[in-house]
Order: sequence, then structure tokens, then C-alpha cells
Amino acid sequence: ERGAYLRDALASINALLRDFRTGDAAEIDPRLFDTLHALNLACGAGTFEVISAYRSPRTNEMLRGRSHGVAKNSLHTQGRAIDVRLTGCETRTLRDAAIALAAGGVGYYAASDFVHLDTGRFRAW
Repeated sequence: ERGAYLRDALASINALLRDFRTGDAAEIDPRLFDTLHALNLACGAGTFEVISAYRSPRTNEMLRGRSHGVAKNSLHTQGRAIDVRLTGCETRTLRDAAIALAAGGVGYYAASDFVHLDTGRFRAW
């Protein structure tokens, strides 16, 4: 509102994007929401399906034990990453739009059909 984030709205989103395995929540970097909004505009209005957002360090370690693709210091544990799909938008199209935006990291997981977005430095994989 007037160029500022609404604290109550952010608190609600932080709760929604909590670690569903442990119930732990963290402050999510609001720049992720800016990125999601820009991608929604670029790709056509749809609904984001969240695969993963905040992860507690405990959850991250458990996932690292199951997969080589989970970073030890994942930005998910800092509230700076989200994995999503967008209804009505091919995942590769979402990836291409995110790369064009260059607002942070973009990972494309075709086999699992989601895109990783983060507020770290721009890079793509």
C-alpha cells in the first residue's frame, strides 16, 4: 500500500509458506512476492502452486539425505526461495520468463514439473 508491504499480509503469507513438515515458519523475503507478481503478469494470470517454500534446517538436512539436488545452505532455509508451478502456463515458459526477469536464481526441474525461484544472485540451471 503506497509502496510499502502490509505487515499483516506478510505475516499471513509467512504462515502459509511455513515448513509443512515441522510447522516452523520464517520471514519470507518480500522480493519473492514481487518476482511472483511479475511472472504472473508476464505469463498470464493463473494460480501459483507452491511445491516448497520455507524449509527448516532439519527438513533441509532430511531432504539432502534423499537427494543430491538439495543444497546444504539452501536459500529455502533463509526464506529466500520458493518452488512453484503456474496453472495455465507451461513450466518451461515460466522458467524462460523468470530468466528474462533476471531477479534471482532460476532452477528448472522438468521431471518434477516445477521452477525454483530465489532472491540470490542471478543464475540459472
